[in-house]
Amino acid sequence: MNNHTVVTEFILMGFPVGYDMRMFLLGLFSLLYAFTLVGNGVILGLICWEARLHTPMYFFLSHLAIVDISYACNTVPQMLANLLDPSKPISYAGCITQTFLFLTFALTECLLLVVMSYDRYVAICHPLRYSVIMSWRVCFILSLMSWALGSLLSLAHLILLLPLPFCGPQKINHFFCEILAVLKLACADTHINEILVLVGATSVLIGPFSSIVISYMRIIYAILHIQSREGRQKAFSTCSSHLCVVGLFYGTAIIMYIGPKHGNSKGQKKYLLLFHSLFNPMLNPLIYSLRNNEVKEALKRVLGKGRPS
Repeated sequence: MNNHTVVTEFILMGFPVGYDMRMFLLGLFSLLYAFTLVGNGVILGLICWEARLHTPMYFFLSHLAIVDISYACNTVPQMLANLLDPSKPISYAGCITQTFLFLTFALTECLLLVVMSYDRYVAICHPLRYSVIMSWRVCFILSLMSWALGSLLSLAHLILLLPLPFCGPQKINHFFCEILAVLKLACADTHINEILVLVGATSVLIGPFSSIVISYMRIIYAILHIQSREGRQKAFSTCSSHLCVVGLFYGTAIIMYIGPKHGNSKGQKKYLLLFHSLFNPMLNPLIYSLRNNEVKEALKRVLGKGRPS
């Protein structure tokens, strides 16, 4: 430490491409970012305004939309600024804050998807007791626990990250302050931090994902025993939307944080995280709106009210 200057700001290397490609990516990512905000905003607005969507399923979906908007707003603006000016630094405080918020929103979404799978399990496997089991009090508690646990687990990473000294180099090989990329720049032993990331990712990803798989095995078994063809189609429609979101989120997260960490996978994981932080939040409202008749009908009613008679 005595022979090095303490780093007070970082430079995000982002995408090592030429000026023309950076401008192309700037336009493309700006467009996708706008779609993310508009899509999730529309979903959130429909759930707030339409009384028919005031159910536990859409209550949790509204929280998912809030997480996706926050998720994108935390990483994409910095990425766009970096494409405009690759040499523009990000402050130490800004970098650490971005790391904390990224972990908070990612962990919260992970837990919300588990809660949503439990809601679908109760709705299909115990329909007569659904209103009792999934009361509004239970819904509020489950959503609050998701946000609280996500924040607390992120705080644990932050507490171990803050004491680490950074004395150079100051270039982060990423398009935002991802925790593993930041840890590589610390001029101290980060073994405990890396173990916490691996243990946390394993417990938060593998455990919940296993419970979702078990829930959907029972859900599919129950759906196959529904005598009405229309009932089976409606059940498959709502469940398939959630399964698509689960597959995209957990699939990319497991590969990034539990997959192999050697070989040529580092650059690939950076681009995989781009999909995780930009494309996932954009695709979620599209998946739910295209696969869900109730959302499409609610959108038609809202647009119909705005038309002159």
